[in-house]
Amino acid sequence: MKTIDLNCDMGESFGAYTLGMDASVMQYISSANIACGYHAGDPMVMDKTVRLAVENKVSIGAHPGYPDLQGFGRRSMALTNEEIKQSLIFQVGALMAFCKVHGTRLAYVKPHGALYLDAVENKTIAMAIAQGILSLDPDLYFVALAGKKGETMRRVGEELGLRVVYEAFPDRAYTPEGTLLSRKEAGAVISDPTQVAKRALDMADGFVKAVDGTRLPLEVRTLCVHGDNPKAVDLVKTIRQTLETHNITVKSVGDRL
Repeated sequence: MKTIDLNCDMGESFGAYTLGMDASVMQYISSANIACGYHAGDPMVMDKTVRLAVENKVSIGAHPGYPDLQGFGRRSMALTNEEIKQSLIFQVGALMAFCKVHGTRLAYVKPHGALYLDAVENKTIAMAIAQGILSLDPDLYFVALAGKKGETMRRVGEELGLRVVYEAFPDRAYTPEGTLLSRKEAGAVISDPTQVAKRALDMADGFVKAVDGTRLPLEVRTLCVHGDNPKAVDLVKTIRQTLETHNITVKSVGDRL
């Protein structure tokens, strides 16, 4: 049977502020991208989210971003490559420590927000991220954007010997060039569960339709739903049911629990 991973951004609450529905979402996903304190999350939230993932037998990935709590990591920042590398080590290392405390291991690293999109376009940023991952644990998977636009991340990761996992976003609209439509544009975030599930099925079959109808080929191993989407629970539940109805098994890409 065909298998695919279903991941979701988790642990994005901070202090007294709650964001997302982690406990409800966790039962339907196979991998959790846990915020590491820079764009969201804090030590208490990280600990709670790792524990929740372990209880649900969900693989854990680090979700490091720019140091931008106010902007939720969705604004590019003028950091040097060394600053990016060391900030990634700082964030991922912290999450690895919580994994150790709870008797599990980190499976992968997936950059968050603007850091992710900058790595798609900028080889030196992608290299800084990949070098940070490599220095921590060369067995960690490196999550990169599926399709032609993700080629820079893929090449950089593979050149350094990392295992690269290709990711697509069924709850986000795509441009004809193969990147995610800016959140500033109408229709960038898709919240209808039926539509998102259909897009997830298309992605599992190797393609996505851009906003202009262009059919873009994709090699996809993991699907992402954004945890801050108000419909996140309905989305992951419907995606999982739709995939399994079509004989596609939802299974973690890391599978290292």
